[in-house]
Order: sequence, then structure tokens, then C-alpha cells
Amino acid sequence: MKKLQIPHRSEKPSANAENNRIAFQGGSYSLIVTAIVLALLIVLNILAAALPTTWTQYDISSTKLYSITSNTKAVVNALEEDVTIYWIVQAGEEDKVIENLLDRYDVLSDHIEVVKKNPDIYPTFAEQYTDETMENNSLVVECGDRSRFIGYDDIYISEADMYSYSYNTSFDGEGAITSAIDYVVNEEQPKIYVLEGHGEAELPTTFSEQLEKENMELNTFSLLTVDAIPEDAACVMIYAPTTDISQEEKEMLSDYVTNGGKLLVMAGPTEGGTLENLYSILSDYGVTASEGIVIEGDREHYAFQAPFVLMPDMASSDITDSLIEEHYYPIMPLSQGLVVDSTASSVTELLTTSDASFSKVAGYDLETYEKEEGDIDGPFAVAVSIDSGNDGRIVWFSSSSFLDDTYNAYSSGANVNLGMNAVSSMIGESEAMAIRSKSLNYNYLTISDSTSSLLKVMMIGVFPLVYLGIGIAVVLRRRRMQNEAV
Repeated sequence: MKKLQIPHRSEKPSANAENNRIAFQGGSYSLIVTAIVLALLIVLNILAAALPTTWTQYDISSTKLYSITSNTKAVVNALEEDVTIYWIVQAGEEDKVIENLLDRYDVLSDHIEVVKKNPDIYPTFAEQYTDETMENNSLVVECGDRSRFIGYDDIYISEADMYSYSYNTSFDGEGAITSAIDYVVNEEQPKIYVLEGHGEAELPTTFSEQLEKENMELNTFSLLTVDAIPEDAACVMIYAPTTDISQEEKEMLSDYVTNGGKLLVMAGPTEGGTLENLYSILSDYGVTASEGIVIEGDREHYAFQAPFVLMPDMASSDITDSLIEEHYYPIMPLSQGLVVDSTASSVTELLTTSDASFSKVAGYDLETYEKEEGDIDGPFAVAVSIDSGNDGRIVWFSSSSFLDDTYNAYSSGANVNLGMNAVSSMIGESEAMAIRSKSLNYNYLTISDSTSSLLKVMMIGVFPLVYLGIGIAVVLRRRRMQNEAV
């Protein structure tokens, strides 16, 4: 009979020791690998935190709020002088959007340095640049002896929306900073000469501030005290005259545009009637002014139940295209009707009234908005652009008040944008001028109370119960399969 072989007691401990050794080595290896991976992750995080935000963040906002445009890159890349941007802000009060924007300028060029100035530490620092009240997150851009102050209100702009009785807010940080950089590094800025001596109104605040922001130098002058229009005039502007110019002044202006000058006119009907000498400038190009004030007969073409507050159609052009794309509607109050000859090939009708419009010859003495005998049938142009030859150009708006701050607010800023587009198209828009503010208004999803209640029941009650039921079914199925296997 065969003897059973009983293993010695000493064999089992030796096998256990070997297994323990192997387990220990495997555990040590895993621990070392884990430590190395954690160390690598920590190092990568430290390196990522040290990188500029332009490399680590991607802008997915619809208005590209956290990005800078190619226009800014063109201005900054052309810098040959050092520019310092002083960020005036108390510790802990930094605006994150402004901080992100300044970081992008800082890494864009070696010629730009961003310096933070805490007003608690430097209480009198801003006084050398401005008399305005200094708010947190205001900026000062400086290059040599030239500087520009950018207030917080110049970065976050609020404009009244007369339709919704609310405010439209936009972020103009990039436009303000790039414009300031362009200003401090260029002593020569485009000069606009504004005519005076005919009861002209002062330029509206919003429009004049926009001209200043876009680095245009305004100078007033009279044709009676000069022999010719100054040679350094990038453009001559006539704004809201109440009396007519003389024949001699008309000839000076005509010669100016014929020889390549740029003329921008905002002149509507006056209580004394049509400004005949001024409007005769247009007649040389096949455009005549109708007597009276334009009244719109189509309800879709006037605003606020006031048929003289026109909402004209816009034709595609370099002046109107940006407004058309963004669905903005300019408002033209108290306008003179312009009739363009069909053979006038050098004239572009920018804004036109409907076929139902007519001109009330009674003018400011009108007593009814209904068409009467003697009134002139439309349609009319209320803004035209004229190529006068030799690179000369005329842009003419037949309303004196469309740039007023009130009407500009009614149009949600479209009127001033239209005026600025006209200026830019004539003197040549710089890269800095092309940067527009970015809207901060959001369209919120609005749902009914019944829909809201249904969603709450589904999310809080139904879905959790469904997930619980699925979990129970999976557990029971697995247990059944285990029992069957046994």
C-alpha cells in the first residue's frame, strides 16, 4: 500500500513568505508610481498657473468678451515706443474682465507694461492725469508726455433703451484702451474743422465724446476769416445751422470738395425755410431739396406716433452695412426731403422714406399730419453720399437733430453709430476706430408657471424614482444570475 505524502509544516510558511514578498514589491511599486504621478500633476499645475491666461483660457462667450480683435493686434504690433497702462484699483476690488483684458495686452507686446496702483497707497497718483473722481478699475495710458485717462464709466457703458425702459450695457474696454494707445503714441491726429457763424448748434455730448475717443481733433472756424479751408483739414463738418451761408462761402465749400476735400453736413429745415445757398451745393450733383418737412404716411416707417420722426430704409454702403447687419434702425426727425436725379451716378441714397411719404410745404407751421393740396409726394432721400471726384466726398444728412442725445437714445445708439460711420468712411477708419463695444445684455429663457412646475416634478420626483428603479432591477438581476450559477 502506497504511503501518503504529508507536506512538512515548514513548506507552507516559505510559500506564504514568497507571496508576501511579491505582494510587498507590487505594493511598493504601485506606491512609487502613484507618488511620481502625483508629483508630475503638482508640477504641471504649478506650470499651468504660471502661464499667461491667454494660453490657458479659451473664450467661448458669444460676444468674445475675453478676446482682443485683430485691430488691437495691428495697433500694438506697430508700437515703437514704450507704453505704460496704470491700473488704479484697491486690493481685492479687481474687475476680473478688466484683469483678463490687461493680461492680454501685457503679453501682446514688450512695449506694453501694466502697472497696478492702489489708491490707498498712492492717494494722489491720479491727480496728475485727471480732475475726475477716480473709481476702482480706472486706467491711465501713458507714453512720454502724452497720457489719457479711462474712467470705469468709459469701460462699462450704459445707455437708455427708450423702447423697453431699461438700460443697455456694453463693455468697451478694448476700444478705450486701444484708442488711448493710438492717441499717446501719435501726436498727429485727424483734424475736423467745424463751421461756425450761422447759428450752428453745439455738437451733442455723446457724439463729441465718441469723436474724442476715436482720436479726432475738433477745431471751429469761420469761412469769413480765412481765404481757403485749412490744408490740414481731414474733414469739414457743418452741424445744425439755423441761417444760410453766403454765396461766397458756398463757392469755397464747393471748390474744397471738388479738389478732394471731405464735407459732412447735418442740416434740416429751419423755421425760416430751406437754406438755399447751403443746399445749392447738392444741386451741382443732381440733388434738389424739397420745400417743407417730410411726413411719413406708412406707420412702419415712423416712431412714437409722430409721423415726422422718420424710420427710413437703409441702402447697403460702407456707412450703413454695420447697422443693417446688427438690425439697428436710425431715427431721422424733422427732415428735409431730397430728390435725386435718375442720371446722378455719383450719388448714393443712404436713407430713403417710403412711397407713402410726402413733404408738408407748411414746414414748422403745419397744423395737420394729413396730406393737403400743394404738399409734395415722396419718396425722398434723407441721407446721401456723393463722390465729388478727385477723391472728394460729401455725406449729407437732411436732419439737424438726429444726433441729439435724446434721439440717439431712442435709436439705441444707432444714430451716433451712423454719424461715426460717416466720419470714418471719409477720413479713413484707423484700426483703433474700428473696434466697437461688446454688448453685455443677455436673452434669458422665460417659461410659464405650468411648465416650470412640470419640470420640477420631473427633475425632483420622476427621474430619481426611475433611476432608483433601474438600480434595484440591476441588483436583483445580478443576484439571480449568481444563484443560478451556484
